[in-house]
Amino acid sequence: MLITHDTRCALDTVVDLVNTAPEDDTTTDGLADVAALEAFVRDHEVSEVGVLTEFDLAAVRKIRARFAAVFAAPDARSAATMINELIAAAGTTPRLTDHDGYDWHVHYFAPGASVADHLAADCGMALAFFVVAGEQERLRRCEAPDCRHAFVDLSRNRSRRYCDSRTCGNRLHVAAYRARRKEAAG
Repeated sequence: MLITHDTRCALDTVVDLVNTAPEDDTTTDGLADVAALEAFVRDHEVSEVGVLTEFDLAAVRKIRARFAAVFAAPDARSAATMINELIAAAGTTPRLTDHDGYDWHVHYFAPGASVADHLAADCGMALAFFVVAGEQERLRRCEAPDCRHAFVDLSRNRSRRYCDSRTCGNRLHVAAYRARRKEAAG
């Protein structure tokens, strides 16, 4: 599956957005305030965003929950329905642009769109490409029991199970190794 630079950026953004949500009552919200939203927008180079407000923060949190549901969708039809609703509500207006030193690429958000509509349109379209390509199962949640972070499995054989093999995957492999050694010892 060919993934263009702008689609890859949108995928990274949607994954990071979903992963800002608190996993339970003991973890903090990665978008706790407008300053955190401003940092998120800056870190992900979200273009054409004006001054952000509490209204923007609330709207982004709402679409974050809707994107999280896409990663939990049981099948392509369910994912497509949710993505269609996100994209339609954002009022998509595809247009070619070549800003900030990047070659031509497509922005799906309307000029002057809110940051929530911007994210819903561009990130929604990136996820839509996976459904169209029959690759919806690549939109996953980490299989580590204490982590449910979202990720996109871009491995060749669709075998990735953890959001980060160096943390979640390695931790589980070490725990399994120790359990086997303990059992063998007796």
